[in-house]
Amino acid sequence: MLELKNIRYDVDDNKGRVEILKDVSFTVESGKFVVITGPNGGGKSTIAKLIAGVNKSTGGQILFDGEDITEKSITDRARMGISYALQQPVRFKGIRVLDLLRIAAAKTLSVAEACEYLSRVGMCARDYIDREVNDSLSGGELKRIEIATILARSTKLSVFDEPEAGIDLWSFQSLINVFENMRKEIKGSSILVISHQERILRIADEIIVVADGRISKHGPGSEILPELIGTQSAVNSCDKLIERS
Repeated sequence: MLELKNIRYDVDDNKGRVEILKDVSFTVESGKFVVITGPNGGGKSTIAKLIAGVNKSTGGQILFDGEDITEKSITDRARMGISYALQQPVRFKGIRVLDLLRIAAAKTLSVAEACEYLSRVGMCARDYIDREVNDSLSGGELKRIEIATILARSTKLSVFDEPEAGIDLWSFQSLINVFENMRKEIKGSSILVISHQERILRIADEIIVVADGRISKHGPGSEILPELIGTQSAVNSCDKLIERS
């Protein structure tokens, strides 16, 4: 279980101290699929980075399975069972896709096993398994490979920051299937996704709406989603956050 308690995050700019997150608190129960959504610039991706340990909060606590991880490093959190898929995946010159999947899985996957992970994210495995994770790959290809590494890790908590970015329509449907299957196959694991996509919001157990650095709504997906898409004013207030696919 993940728990954020009164999290604050401030940064310095030319005008002084700026509050990015203001007293953010929520819990992601084990086995739940939770989506964080809201207007651009509201603090969604910052929350993901704080959970992963990319950034450190300036106040509050982050607990994972009851243990305070607020001061723990990215590596420590990864070892505890937290996976994080970046909004903009990293390129690794000289490392093959097969190598990356084996590193993620922390074992020597067979080629067939590695290909299965790629197939699950809509990639023709034989065309990619020996490719380098470098500039020859498009942003969408890198995104799908990164999601495949998260599948290979099979951790307690998987955090995805806008996983739909750069993915074509066919692969997007595969992505929805991936999330649905993860809930079934990895018992007790939780999924936290930053997304604007209605089809991802529709499969969420819970939806958290973040605006202006605060949580404006949080509840079951079946209750929150109709509020977001029920009226045009609600859509406009979230900067047209729902992009129907």
